[in-house]
Amino acid sequence: MEGPKAPKNPVKRRPGFYIMRNKQISGSVQPDGTGVQFIYLNDGRLVSGARIAGNVTDEEMTGMLETAEGFKRLVHSIGVSVEMEDSEKQVEFMFQMYGKSDLYRSGTTLCMKVPADGMEYVLDLTVCGWSGDDDIPGQIRFVFDEPQKDGEAAQAVAAVKLYLNDGFTAPETEEEGRVDFESPYYREMLQKSLVQMGNNARLKTAIGKAKRGEETTIAFIGGSITQGAGAVPIHTKCYAFQTFEGLCRLAEKNTDENIHFVKAGVGGTPSELGMIRYERDVLRDGAVAPDIVVVEFAVNDEGDETKGVCYDSLVRKILAAENKPAVILLFALFANDWNLQERLGIVGECYQLPMVSIKDCMVEQFYKKAGEGKVVTKNQFFYDCFHPANTGHKIMADCLIYLMQEADKSRMDGDMPDLAAVPAPIGDTFENIRLFDRSSRGTDIARVISAGDFSETDEELQGVEMDRDLIQTKEFPYNWMHRKGSNPFVMEICCRSLILVSKDSGAPEAGCAQVFVDGEEVLLADPKINGWIHCNPLICFQDRTQKTRRVEIRMQPGDEEKEFTILGFGIVYE
Repeated sequence: MEGPKAPKNPVKRRPGFYIMRNKQISGSVQPDGTGVQFIYLNDGRLVSGARIAGNVTDEEMTGMLETAEGFKRLVHSIGVSVEMEDSEKQVEFMFQMYGKSDLYRSGTTLCMKVPADGMEYVLDLTVCGWSGDDDIPGQIRFVFDEPQKDGEAAQAVAAVKLYLNDGFTAPETEEEGRVDFESPYYREMLQKSLVQMGNNARLKTAIGKAKRGEETTIAFIGGSITQGAGAVPIHTKCYAFQTFEGLCRLAEKNTDENIHFVKAGVGGTPSELGMIRYERDVLRDGAVAPDIVVVEFAVNDEGDETKGVCYDSLVRKILAAENKPAVILLFALFANDWNLQERLGIVGECYQLPMVSIKDCMVEQFYKKAGEGKVVTKNQFFYDCFHPANTGHKIMADCLIYLMQEADKSRMDGDMPDLAAVPAPIGDTFENIRLFDRSSRGTDIARVISAGDFSETDEELQGVEMDRDLIQTKEFPYNWMHRKGSNPFVMEICCRSLILVSKDSGAPEAGCAQVFVDGEEVLLADPKINGWIHCNPLICFQDRTQKTRRVEIRMQPGDEEKEFTILGFGIVYE
């Protein structure tokens, strides 16, 4: 084979660091028939990626990654590699800056076709045309010609590296070995994850049903980690499904026999929302009675207005069911080694519940050396600063499976104490909360007098992959949407506590709504605070004397021509 007559001189290799290294990716189905893997960079994700995958500790450099201006001063080019089984295919790499005036539309989006042969291809930023409205690095997208198919493994493995402008240096990349899931160190990690077994009666009863071939359901409720974020594919590699598979193995059953799987994770939401949607998303409005419920909100509940009352109320709601389900408290982990285990663990202690901590399992070993107890690096465990990668999801599942195995081997305890006799350690204000939305029939408890100009139905909603699905299900589809006009939404409601669930959005056409109770303004709901489409619960009032009240929701002055969506209400009545 003859080479070129005059090969070009090699391009000088610039210093750089990974922000994403050896991560599995797959395309979620899009309306145009393509598949897209979204990698979000905002809210500290890019900085965390540089620290975890790139070993970057220089605060000046990480600070520059937080703004578009700093990013452009620091980064010369972006190296991207994609490897697929069919190396003849291509994937489109897209890098998007979020805009100042319009988050998703006014910033720069850079594109590059990347052959899926595992080689690195470089996007030179010095020749790009940038928008003057660029605000922050927003997201990366990998666009496949077709989406991931059901039952298909990850479509590709990808890496993204930032090469630096002159004057900047990058640290050495940490070497990573294969994760040894059979090592004694790994077994020790699993043992550390078991905070307490608690009273095992309900859990052993459920495992016994599964073993005998009786109909048994394991359900999961939580945030984006429970939804499966970071797992590829999301529906079969998430910790929830792998835990279900582990229960099936323990019971010596196939996954399509008597053991059933319910997954109800919704990204970016706390137990304040979980307790409202429990009947619909887990119990399926009475069609499902789970035998085991795993509750995962330990990294989502910082935004809980009640600082634990909602979590306590949700746990009590589940425990109070007539079929006496087992409740397992799972404490997930962020990449900064943080969770709310200290705040929420008191709930498990009080009710004698099994508790599993990913923090207790992982953090200590992160800082050990290879051969001295380190099994997994942070880059291997985490997909980004908030979510585990496939390895992390497997470890979370293994921790829960270890709990079930230990429960199965142990002697059965006596019945748990009567819940009514156990005072709530944080609070039970919302234990009996119920969802009221557009599908609910008006009763003496709640009745919509007039929808006013909130008369339309919003179709652009947060979607989640429920159960074994790859296709997303829209959350709160029975809603009231305002597009324009000054006529308020008016309802009468007889209750002790009331929570508004509204839609967040970063769209410029979104406006704020005022909430009045008996003529008094109790809340201003601003959908742009969080800046992305998701469900946001806000307390209107709590623990008041039960009586009929008039609730009005109207657009704030000046926003009458803007959009706002009431997704529903959480109501507590005697």
